[in-house]
Amino acid sequence: MARSIDRARQSRPDDIVDGLGLTSEREELPHMTSAPIILVPGFWLGAWAWDEVAGLLRAAGHDVTALTLPGQASKDEDRSSITFADHVDTIVDAIEAADRPVVLAVHSASGFSGYAASDRVPERIAAMVYVDTAPGKPPLDPDQEGDKPMVWDEIKAGENLDGLTEEQQATFRERAVPVPGGILRGEYEFTNDARRDIPSTVIATGYTSEEYRKYASEPPVPSFLAGLPELRNVTWVDLPTSHWPMWSKPADVARIIGEVATAAGGDR
Repeated sequence: MARSIDRARQSRPDDIVDGLGLTSEREELPHMTSAPIILVPGFWLGAWAWDEVAGLLRAAGHDVTALTLPGQASKDEDRSSITFADHVDTIVDAIEAADRPVVLAVHSASGFSGYAASDRVPERIAAMVYVDTAPGKPPLDPDQEGDKPMVWDEIKAGENLDGLTEEQQATFRERAVPVPGGILRGEYEFTNDARRDIPSTVIATGYTSEEYRKYASEPPVPSFLAGLPELRNVTWVDLPTSHWPMWSKPADVARIIGEVATAAGGDR
C-alpha cells in the first residue's frame, strides 16, 4: 500500500470513471425506511462488479440499483462518440428515477462523474459514498488518445491488490472493458454550491484517510482529489484492503453503505 507522493499526485486515470446507458440492476422494496442506493463502478467495470455488495444490501432490505455506464457493457461496442457528459447524464437519470433522495456510492474513476452528478442534482442526493476515491474534477487526462484499455502489468505495478483472490483477478482481466477516451478528455463546469453540503463518506482502502487528506492539501492537488477540499461534511472510514474493496471486503463495504443509507433515510 506504500506509494510515493509523486505517484499519488498523478491524476490516476487508470483507476478512477467508468463506464451503457442506464443498464442497471434494480430491486424495488415498497416499504423502505432507508434511502435508495445507487452503485457506480470504476474504470473497465460494469454493474456486475457490485454483485456481491448489492446482494448483501438487498438481503438486508435495501433498494439497490447498480449501473453500467455508457461504453462499459461490451468490449465490442463503439465507444468513439461517448463523452463524459454521457456518464454524468446516466447517473443523473438513475438518481431522478428514484422516488426519494438517494445514496450515491461511486468507486474509483466514477468519483469524477459522481461529483458532477452531485453538482447537477444535489437536492436528489441524501448522501455520497466515495469508495477508495474522492470528488474528482475533470479532465482526467486531456491528452488521452483513443480508448483506455486495462493493462494488467500497470495495475499490478500501481494499485493495491491486497485481499483479491487469483480468481477475482482473473475475472477482472477477462471482463474488463476499455474506457471511452472521451471520458478522460471531457471537462465539466461546476456551478452549484449546494453539492458541497451533501454528507459524504470516504472509504479509504488503497490510501489511508490521512494520506487522502495530506495529498488533497498539498499543491499540486491531483485531479481525482480536487473536489475534496470543497466538501463541508465528510466522514472518513479506514478499511485497509485492495483498491477494489467490493471484491476483497464486500461485507464491510455493504455494511458501511447500508449504514449511510439507513441514516440518510431516517433524516428525511
